[in-house]
Amino acid sequence: MNEHKTRIIVVDGSSVTRAILTRILQEEVKNAEIYPCATGEEALTLLNHSKYDLISTALMLPDMDGLALSREVRTSKTHNYIPIIVVSGDADSRLLREGFEAGVTDYFDKSQGYKAFGGFVRSFVQRHSGLIGHILFVEDSATAAAVITKILEKHGLKVTQVATAEEALRLIVEQKGDEETLSEYDLVITDFILEGEMTGGDLLHAIRAKMHMSQQECPVLVLTSTDDQSTQVEVFHAGANDFVAKPIVEEVMIARVRALLLIKHQYDALKQQAEDMRWIAVTDSLTGVRSKRYLVDNGEAYISNSDYQPVWGMLIDIDHFKTINDTLGHITGDHVLAELGEKLNDSFPDGMVVRFGGEEFCILLPNLNADQMLERAEQLRNDIATLKPAGVDITVSIGLASTADHPDETLTRFLAMADKALYSAKEAGRNRIYIYTQQGSTASPWNDDPDFSEPVPSFTH
Repeated sequence: MNEHKTRIIVVDGSSVTRAILTRILQEEVKNAEIYPCATGEEALTLLNHSKYDLISTALMLPDMDGLALSREVRTSKTHNYIPIIVVSGDADSRLLREGFEAGVTDYFDKSQGYKAFGGFVRSFVQRHSGLIGHILFVEDSATAAAVITKILEKHGLKVTQVATAEEALRLIVEQKGDEETLSEYDLVITDFILEGEMTGGDLLHAIRAKMHMSQQECPVLVLTSTDDQSTQVEVFHAGANDFVAKPIVEEVMIARVRALLLIKHQYDALKQQAEDMRWIAVTDSLTGVRSKRYLVDNGEAYISNSDYQPVWGMLIDIDHFKTINDTLGHITGDHVLAELGEKLNDSFPDGMVVRFGGEEFCILLPNLNADQMLERAEQLRNDIATLKPAGVDITVSIGLASTADHPDETLTRFLAMADKALYSAKEAGRNRIYIYTQQGSTASPWNDDPDFSEPVPSFTH
């Protein structure tokens, strides 16, 4: 999905200032598209033909001042809510007195310098980002639904409208159950009084008490047809973030929506940050595969999961790795490990790939029979023999064990069996595969293939 472009109009009578501000904003504001204008009329012409996210204007312009431009913008049908920053060397009494009436959003003191202006706008954009989000709108009146949907869509929002709380709850349950969904709802807007067995209050209760979704995870804006304080209290007790009274005033509703979307976007950003930190903590920094800590925390549940049976454990050891380190140096050895880690991640996206220690890796793989596992292991052995990580010829020895042969074993005992098979592979001459069956270590039938041979690593670049 393409990232949203922040489209900024910069209005200033000085061509030099326009050029400097354009360069600064392109450097400081992510995904910014800058549209420089010499006059207020130029800016108004742009606004008539396309959608923009922010206007920065000097106070004094060749054809009007910045406050007059702001007043004109506020009368437009398409950009009456666009943020406007006035750039001035002095926020005098006129600016402070008339700025609010003229619709100015913020001021920047240009005596702070151009670089500071870039940081100011970057911070401003983060706080006043455009209305981006997917709204689940619950309204049983076709007329009200059409009017409010049109308002929301006019401001760039995606809207899914349903008539009943039951249908809304079904959609929320679906999207919560599918973490990969691309249509997650950022905000629920619901009428408090609805036809059907469930009211808007019942929907709120289900979201908060049954699904345990917080006001940050799933903000809810309630529409009420009364100013009665007891109803408003009931709305908040039911778990609403905010409410808007009917008849709807567009400016009030959009202000509420903007504030709640900011809450949701901040929640999503923090959740993603926490997830990124969690993965960093359980990822081996050199090889990019999971750490042994991750295996210890999750491996037991993995091999006992009934949906994964049979699970295979594969231990992989780089043959003669100490010689690589001693001959070519530890930096080259690290490059070998890093490239091998990348190869394993690419080859086994369906499994748990772990750095077991040193030059040894562990992979847990679900839902494979013996023929499938042996074929994939042999393919890996062949691929690594031709990989030449960091320009070095390497081979690997592989040990396998399956829960089909060893059900109900602990993770420690299960991997110990794969380790016994690995030891047998190394004892038999390395660069081969062994399986630990119920009868003990057994050579893979692929080892007897007439094309099978044991190349001797050269340990040269």
